[in-house]
Amino acid sequence: MKRIVIVGGGYAGFYTALGLERKLIRSDEAEVILIDPRPYMTYQPFLPEVLAGSIEPRDALVSLRKNLPRTRVISGSVVQITHADKAVIVRPYAGDDYALSYDVIVVTAGVVTRTFPVAGLKQGAIGLKHVEEAIAIRNRLIASFDRAAAELTVGPQRRRLLTAIVVGGGFTGVEGFGELLSLAECLLPYYPELKREDLDLRLVQASNRILPEVSERTAARVLKSLERRGAQVHLNTQVVSAVNGRVVLSTGEQFDTNVIVWAAGNGANPIIAKHTDLPVDSRGFLIVRADLRVGTEDLLIRDAWGAGDDASVPDLSADSPTGRVVANAQNAVRQGRLLAANIVASLRGRSARQYVHRNLGTIATLGVGSGAFQSGRVGFTGFVAWLIHRAYHVYAVPTWERKVRVLTGWCISALFGRDIVSIEDEQHPRAAFVRAGIPEHHTTFMCDESTTNEVVNTA
Repeated sequence: MKRIVIVGGGYAGFYTALGLERKLIRSDEAEVILIDPRPYMTYQPFLPEVLAGSIEPRDALVSLRKNLPRTRVISGSVVQITHADKAVIVRPYAGDDYALSYDVIVVTAGVVTRTFPVAGLKQGAIGLKHVEEAIAIRNRLIASFDRAAAELTVGPQRRRLLTAIVVGGGFTGVEGFGELLSLAECLLPYYPELKREDLDLRLVQASNRILPEVSERTAARVLKSLERRGAQVHLNTQVVSAVNGRVVLSTGEQFDTNVIVWAAGNGANPIIAKHTDLPVDSRGFLIVRADLRVGTEDLLIRDAWGAGDDASVPDLSADSPTGRVVANAQNAVRQGRLLAANIVASLRGRSARQYVHRNLGTIATLGVGSGAFQSGRVGFTGFVAWLIHRAYHVYAVPTWERKVRVLTGWCISALFGRDIVSIEDEQHPRAAFVRAGIPEHHTTFMCDESTTNEVVNTA
């Protein structure tokens, strides 16, 4: 029986495993193993709405074990792929690393948030690629409102608490910023101590425009919409320092903030770029043929397949100016489905099909009632674009359970408004418990260093 190992449980990995389960009718035909540090697939287009409280965090997640009953799911990270030996090194949640052999490897490890050597970035910023990050941003903003409202006077501390910055003007950054702005607007009526002019919300983009994925005309409309809502957008600007919440821009402007969201694009997955003998390009992305086999037309790597954001797939539709398929959810889902079909065809001695898909368009949410849409030369912003965004993603999110949960959540929010509760101590669940048990003058604690740090930081 062939052993198929899938590295990564994102869109491409999940849909590959799902397709294999449906197509491998005989249980003895192949064993499918999926390895991912998280036991769920994150539907990333919903993260901005998780941030804003329009969607419950769990409703943006799809359980791997529940939806892939015939796939063995390993909660761990692949730290090395050695195709010459047909083995991966797995780092489990607990215990030592171990080698796992395979007959067929499927690399769908995805990408990581791209960072730069900016002082203070690692210590103070939050990304927007995982649901935990979206929750943390939401909690921090609401907690900042609570603390600012308790300030008796308008001063530097209050201004810092009511200042938030999103770095990155691509889809993730703009959607996150639009929803952050929408959440702030929603919170204001509940804080009579605060006024709209007290808020300072900024979007920083290194290039001369936002949303390079849409036309310049549509991007300009989005920019004007954000500015009308009171946001500041810094174009041709970079963050050069963010030490202790003190943000310094390349223009020389400086300000203090309590919320820094980093969404400045994606970078190659280090495992693919540095820890595999499979071929990668100059950027560290897996080299994949149009039929999703690893390799080139001249050099085929047998029994190795790749798809999703970590793969450099030729664009046969000629939509992309780079000649490579655009890395987005739309392509990753379709590649995962084709990948499953091609693997099964290969196991049964049939030929694999090539991946060809024309971009259907791009949609973005900018907050409740506001969105952006682009398909070909047609582009517009506003309420209709927002409705299209919601309709498409309800259709696209996997499983009927998730569709119903998301729709129900939207209906509840429409009737009763967003939930504005912050659970900031969610990041440190034992802090209150440990504090309660510490005598006032006692200095010896029965806890490890990480717990002590949690208490100190939370206090």
